Amino acid sequence: MRTGAAAGHTGYFHEAIRYDSDEHLLAVVVPFLLGGVAAGEPAMVAFGARNAALVRDALPAGCPVTFLPGGDVYARPAAAIRSYRKLLAEHVTAGAGQIRIVGELFPEHFGAVWDTWARYESAINHAYDEFPLWSMCAYDERTTPPAVLADVDRTHPRTARPGDRHEPNPAYTPPEEFLLENRPVVTDPIQHGAPAAELLDPSPAQARDAVRAADDGGTPAGQVKELMLAVSEAVSNAHVHGQPPVRMRVWTGDGRMVVTVEDRGPGPKDPFAGMQPVASATSAGLGLWIAHQTCNHVSLHRGPEGFTIRLTAGPLPAGPPLPAGPPPAGPLPDG
Repeated sequence: MRTGAAAGHTGYFHEAIRYDSDEHLLAVVVPFLLGGVAAGEPAMVAFGARNAALVRDALPAGCPVTFLPGGDVYARPAAAIRSYRKLLAEHVTAGAGQIRIVGELFPEHFGAVWDTWARYESAINHAYDEFPLWSMCAYDERTTPPAVLADVDRTHPRTARPGDRHEPNPAYTPPEEFLLENRPVVTDPIQHGAPAAELLDPSPAQARDAVRAADDGGTPAGQVKELMLAVSEAVSNAHVHGQPPVRMRVWTGDGRMVVTVEDRGPGPKDPFAGMQPVASATSAGLGLWIAHQTCNHVSLHRGPEGFTIRLTAGPLPAGPPLPAGPPPAGPLPDG
């Protein structure tokens, strides 16, 4: 049975919290959690250490709220979807009529990699819709870039405010639309140099060999192996589902490896490709799902000249926030 603002709602009830003070955050989060506890619903928090401590201190002693390790939960978008779906399914099997979760992304998500986390916030409107979930995603207006906040409004159907107010977001864009937009790409600094390797129409084996040969030893060995797997899948997808020619390029430096795979096709038709598992082992979505599980950052770019997937291993660079909204139409970026 659904309770609170989600009473009568079927599926995922997804809200943002845009707060400008600790008091503002607690005025929304604490009643949300206590309402779940009073209704006998699982209530969970996936915050960083600072905000988790604020919430703990504001809750009554012994309050049965579960605190999840936010840094682990939000390591990679597709992995977060996979782990949350497993957790939600377990609670539904145990008889939960509604599940409440409040979580937050972190400042490192708001720079060069925001494109993939914006896709996450949009995709979960579909990925969690089979569960009786009510969740709130907290964003601090004092530190979150305006471009990110604009995407928050576009990916959350509602905003939760103090006083049990739940307001629809006029800018909300359905994921079927948002996910097919051409998200802007922030160039990794190492891409400003010449690529260590460039291949035309490589086979998957040649793609793996190129990554292995380009490795300068600065990227963790385990991540290089994962990148090899992801690149193999991306090249296979480009040959099977894209249009020739297929071009692959590899950059290395600063402890990172970056690979782009381009073809002349329009990219996958499924807007959720890569963000959640697929039923068919022959679809392009399987390769993208594997890539999203194994790489630290995956970006997708659709342009008038084709489709590009960029795969990154190693630590992610700091970068400027992405501009709000889709960029103007133009040629495929060079990497």
